[in-house]
Amino acid sequence: MTTRELDAWLRSLLDIEGFREIDVSLNGIQVDNDGSEIKKIAFAVDANLETFKQAASGGSGLLFVHHGLFWGDSLRVKDNHRRRLKFLLDHNIALYGVHLPLDQHPELGNNAGLAELLGLKDIEPFGLYHGRKIGYKGVFPDPIPIEEAVKRIGFRGQLPLGVFPFGKGMNKTCAVVSGGAAREALQAMEEGIDLYVTGEASHSIYQEAQEWGLNMIAGGHYATEVWGVRRVMERCVAELSLECEFIDAPTGL
Repeated sequence: MTTRELDAWLRSLLDIEGFREIDVSLNGIQVDNDGSEIKKIAFAVDANLETFKQAASGGSGLLFVHHGLFWGDSLRVKDNHRRRLKFLLDHNIALYGVHLPLDQHPELGNNAGLAELLGLKDIEPFGLYHGRKIGYKGVFPDPIPIEEAVKRIGFRGQLPLGVFPFGKGMNKTCAVVSGGAAREALQAMEEGIDLYVTGEASHSIYQEAQEWGLNMIAGGHYATEVWGVRRVMERCVAELSLECEFIDAPTGL
């Protein structure tokens, strides 16, 4: 498939246009190739030289990432940015980035993946961000302790950044917003949620959660956002019959 054909397929799958007004990232093709057909796609959380080199060594013609290279502001083509772009161009690798549409997608997204791993039922949208809810909330069929929730969302044995058992010993309700969404814990408090799961912690939110009595897991920005790219990869294999690989390049953060 060409990058144009893949772009059309991905846009039919993910609500890229629906987030145009609120997502500062450049969703879609960020770096194109020379028009050659793509025979293999690599998937990773981040766009950086490490994932670029692994994609090249594996023979991938396109790299699909959650965190791309362009975030609204124009960047001078110098230093790391120049080196990254040069590597992609020299190796004829296209770069495709999808940020908020991949967080929010009700089936393939990071937050849907976390909700499923946790075993939540009666799932509803949660986490208002510029007028769109990008996370999900639900209930556990049987209440679980925070330690069990930690086990369910762990990716390849990676430990969470922080576990904050400030609330009930057994959790009935839970809300999830992956990545850097510590402040959405305030919305969890307003809605009477027992357990809030996100990627990163916050000094000020720590104190709010402690005084409110909210259980909170900071699973890691990277570790809570591997699920979306992996689910899109699985769909790509199933529907397009293209060879795909997941590049695991954890930051530990």
